Amino acid sequence: MEKVSLVLSSGGARGYAHIAVIEELTKAGYIIESISGSSMGALIGGLYACGKMQEYKEWVETLKFLDVAKLLDFSFGGDGFIGGSKVFEVIEKMIGDTKIEELPISFTAVATDIISQKEIWFQKGRLLDALRASIAIPTIFTPKKIGKKYFVDGAVLNPLPIAPTISDNTDLTVAVNVNSKNKQSHTSTIQEGKNIDKKEKTLFARFESKVNNIVEKRLNDDIKDMGIFSIMTRSIDAMQKILTEYKIAGYSPELVINIPGNSFEFYEFHKAKDIIEYARKIVKQDIKKLQEMSL
Repeated sequence: MEKVSLVLSSGGARGYAHIAVIEELTKAGYIIESISGSSMGALIGGLYACGKMQEYKEWVETLKFLDVAKLLDFSFGGDGFIGGSKVFEVIEKMIGDTKIEELPISFTAVATDIISQKEIWFQKGRLLDALRASIAIPTIFTPKKIGKKYFVDGAVLNPLPIAPTISDNTDLTVAVNVNSKNKQSHTSTIQEGKNIDKKEKTLFARFESKVNNIVEKRLNDDIKDMGIFSIMTRSIDAMQKILTEYKIAGYSPELVINIPGNSFEFYEFHKAKDIIEYARKIVKQDIKKLQEMSL
């Protein structure tokens, strides 16, 4: 059985795809010895490393749009819309006071020190703090303070952190990029929820309108129809795509699993089940190719 170093990218809700990757790799007999993740990739990787990914999956698959909205604790401090405490209260119940150095597999969560403007690798210390730091998307989540330092999302500097796995004593490196430029349409299972999606879009429109009022954002006439969330998430997606290309060019993994960036929106955290199953079909094909190459 081959030992794998797994690299999991940022990508908002599309990061649920990492669950399918881990499930299918282990099902195929690969042993995950090391995980390096940024933002949502760090969250899923950290939960797997401490044995809580299945519990997390069962929870997020039950979340509807309104459930997600209720988890958003708005911050009025000006450094981010969302405090993140409600979400991490749930995650803390799952993982407790686990230390990274006590995990059964090697784990790295990548975040960005906004004062020194440096990429930081969390490889020891409190797992919960590392995950919260890694997912602190600028302007959306408030920064995470640890000691005298303030951390934001790892994707600001490194959305696909391959470098922490370079020295691993494993057989191959598998990187998962959920911000791929590849275009692929939804499967029939995802198309089935059209009526539900329509209701959710209406709810989201109301929700976005309230956010616009909170931040008192005035948009120019030529982009006002996009909405503030759309502008922010598209900007983040564009940044992640370009940075990821540079990282893959600099460090070439044996396998890159590409999940199209247009498959789901960055903020669709209420579509966990659809995202996981959509990704599973892609993952299965890539693992099959990997196995054929090993023969």
